[in-house]
Amino acid sequence: MPTPNSDDRPYIPKNPRNLSRQQYERLTAEIAAPYRPLRQFVYVACGASGFIGGVVFLAKIASGREIGSALPNFALQVGVVALMVFLFRLEQRAEARSPKSK
Repeated sequence: MPTPNSDDRPYIPKNPRNLSRQQYERLTAEIAAPYRPLRQFVYVACGASGFIGGVVFLAKIASGREIGSALPNFALQVGVVALMVFLFRLEQRAEARSPKSK
């Protein structure tokens, strides 16, 4: 595949619309990882929901009411929280590896 530059200089794309350097870097970071802030918000919201549900089912288990149905639901809520923490941390690592973010 031919390179845009024939010499050894790295290829730096030109700023097509006379944007400021900061705006241009933010746009290129968004192109590299679209909707990252939205995904992080969804992870936090679902994790918070799972945490609240876990507290509710833990209270039911502690009170001794409906343990047969509360225990699997509590386990599900713990799983949701664990999954959201894992996904959020994965997203943070990907953001740290990206060349120029924000």
